[in-house]
Amino acid sequence: MTVSEIYTTSPTQGPEKVLESFALLDQLHIPYSRVEHEPAETMEACAAISDALGIRICKNLFLCNRQKTDFYLLTMPEDKPFHTKDLSAQIGSSRLSFAPPELMEELIHCTPGSASVLGLAYDTEHRVRLLMDRETYEAAQFGCHPCLNTGSLRMATADLLNVFLPHTGHTVTVVDLPNK
Repeated sequence: MTVSEIYTTSPTQGPEKVLESFALLDQLHIPYSRVEHEPAETMEACAAISDALGIRICKNLFLCNRQKTDFYLLTMPEDKPFHTKDLSAQIGSSRLSFAPPELMEELIHCTPGSASVLGLAYDTEHRVRLLMDRETYEAAQFGCHPCLNTGSLRMATADLLNVFLPHTGHTVTVVDLPNK
């Protein structure tokens, strides 16, 4: 995978949701480093991106309950396996599954492979609950896509938790997912 040089300013052109993501970070005075790249559709493809930014890009899963009435954005280390049973028990939910792509697009303006905490800015009705694995929550730096998987960014986790999330009105639930 080809990865661009590192930029510390927002892009001047591109899809609207990407420009809006960076405009919001700039508005909130959240510093970031970013790269552009080919579509990163697998966690394996994110390895070069992680190397370029010097962080682990998170795995972000957009989930829902069986009735499609409760929605969750789970952020976890890319190498940790996901078992719905482990997570469901911790958050007191019925068995979870991947939410339909059209609901992901409607609620957080992301498509499969591009799910991002930055998409919570679009969830003005707070229908999506943010779940973070403890390893991701406690990491100094946080890596994600700007709502599209042709770019990635690094920011301080403290800025995500103490500036971005209060701005969107979302809170985080920390979960402990097993390594096996």
